[in-house]
Amino acid sequence: MPADVAGVGPGAADGLPPLVDHHCHGVLRYEPDLGTFAGYLTESDRPPATGTTFFDTQAGFAVRRWCPPLLGLPAHCPPDRYLARRRDLGPDETRRRLLRATGIGSYLLDTGLPGDLTGPAETAGDGGGTGYEVVRLETLAERTAAGARDAEELTDTLARAVREAARTAVAFKTVAAYRHGLALDPVPPAPGAVHSAVRSWMAAGTPRLTDPVLLRHLIELAVATGRPLQLHTGFGDPDLRLDHADPALLTGLVRATADTGTDLVLLHCYPYHRQAAYLASVFPHVYADIGLTLSHTGARAAAVLAEFLELAPFGKLLFSTDAYGLPELYVVGSALFRTALAAVLGDWTASGAWSADDARRVGAMIAADNARRVYGLPDD
Repeated sequence: MPADVAGVGPGAADGLPPLVDHHCHGVLRYEPDLGTFAGYLTESDRPPATGTTFFDTQAGFAVRRWCPPLLGLPAHCPPDRYLARRRDLGPDETRRRLLRATGIGSYLLDTGLPGDLTGPAETAGDGGGTGYEVVRLETLAERTAAGARDAEELTDTLARAVREAARTAVAFKTVAAYRHGLALDPVPPAPGAVHSAVRSWMAAGTPRLTDPVLLRHLIELAVATGRPLQLHTGFGDPDLRLDHADPALLTGLVRATADTGTDLVLLHCYPYHRQAAYLASVFPHVYADIGLTLSHTGARAAAVLAEFLELAPFGKLLFSTDAYGLPELYVVGSALFRTALAAVLGDWTASGAWSADDARRVGAMIAADNARRVYGLPDD
């Protein structure tokens, strides 16, 4: 990895293994215009306020810091100059240059988003790594429902679809936080309730799945496979209500799944990362993730990472970028992780609170080792 991207001199985060990006998304195959590009720098689904730009955010500044040197430009160059250089190179070359600079060796890619996006193999191939699929439960259910004739058929077909997906996917993901909120019934719905909810969904003729009974049923189907289940928590686009995405609302569900043998991975978490760290500290099957958070907190990433590490056991925290659409977000996510990790562990080592050996070991755990254990990935 180029030193400019790693941004880490000798110290606590030196010598990390290839990163395991345990939750990410595909990259645009086409060249985005200025407005489209800037839209990926925010979780908003609306234009910026008049007279402002999404480049004037922590994520926007981080892109301008880390990415231009990889395309032959000075750091912090203006957005229009950077995008002009991008157009000169073309989307394929830009994607390869940026992804290969991240130090990511494994990409666990959520394939549930629409659009002309690269898949797991293509994304990983451009980055010189290995790709794996994470199946989004709600997307799987909606695709399955499109071909069903009646509620009984859909119920049976959906159960088979989840089992079949578990044969090749490394994990499942739910976006119940967007569709209903995380205050789900801890008790799995009875078969009669599931059939009734399926009939109502089909009768409504709306493809989007929002029924809490069916969302809980999907989670139960996924948990039964033994594959890890990723759950979106914390901030995201305005399609969710932030107060309904607090991971503490999952406490009942966490208790109900404690003896299933299936791990739960809480994604993103911010600004509820301390609640997520608490759940990871008291429930053996719960893990927490720093993805998306570091990219959007930018120059404050070290402070937020330190807050994650206040309570989360070090074997329970996982790296991801949650990159989506732009290869730049892979660069930013990995660079901010490395620099934040170096700052936090370096300070703790310098103070004598940690040994250098322990700091390196914990850095490797968060960067890759924890994810390899949770998802059963082969060693590089």
